[in-house]
Amino acid sequence: MADLRTQLPRTRREVELALDELVRDNRFTISVFFPLNGAVLLVASAMGWLPAPLAFNASLILLGTIVMRSPLIVGLLPHLTRRAAIAVGALTAYAYAIEYTGITTGWPYGWFTYGVDLGPTVAGVPIGLPVFFIPLVMNAYLLCLLLLGDRARNTAVRLVVVIATVLAMDVVLDPGAVALGFWEYYRLGEGAILFYGVPLSNYAGWVISATIAVVLLDWGFDREALLTRLAETEFMLDDLVSFVILWGGINLWFGNWAPVIVAGLFGIGLLRTDRFDSSLLRVPRRFPWQS
Repeated sequence: MADLRTQLPRTRREVELALDELVRDNRFTISVFFPLNGAVLLVASAMGWLPAPLAFNASLILLGTIVMRSPLIVGLLPHLTRRAAIAVGALTAYAYAIEYTGITTGWPYGWFTYGVDLGPTVAGVPIGLPVFFIPLVMNAYLLCLLLLGDRARNTAVRLVVVIATVLAMDVVLDPGAVALGFWEYYRLGEGAILFYGVPLSNYAGWVISATIAVVLLDWGFDREALLTRLAETEFMLDDLVSFVILWGGINLWFGNWAPVIVAGLFGIGLLRTDRFDSSLLRVPRRFPWQS
């Protein structure tokens, strides 16, 4: 027991290094195995091929999401300063508030209702909402920092490009989620224009939310420190790899071709930043859970 205690990390830095090693040693499992299995299970649930205990199992959905988010979370931990924590806290509060407003008033996304249990809720809003929403924005922010290079120093350019990228991520996410039955839009009105079942009002709402989210995260995190961490941490954008595999695969199954193309563009963006490591796609000879 004493030996075990001496091996456990005792400082924040030791915890961060241990988590880095854990993620680095399990990149295939986290960034390929989980999203591929998630896509299969979600499609099978939507098609009615799974029995009730497994179909759209809220615990599995939340667990899978957290695992896929872990490279980003672990990558950001060393730079979670008090200022960054305030920004994330404020964005979390905003996410809950705007979601509650959306389901009760129809603003700003349009009237919608959840069709799948996404875990415990408060006033109809899933508690896990920040885990679903905030990493999307942060992934877009980090990707744009790498793609823009020196142009990212221009605040106006940086914010506009990141906001547009967050909107592009929703172009992939929402059609896939609607196809699965995660949520459904109603009270669309006569002549409403839909994009794979998603009203244009949803994207107008995402412009608002993306703007607030990007401004908060840009204020909260040190851009230069993030760039340094990105240069040192090869797995930091693996959550975006999972996004491409999971939602690209789901949209491909349902024939949502425009979202598939946009997901492919994100894959190209990762390749340009040298973050879509081809070795991730190689099946390891031994999985972590095998002795």
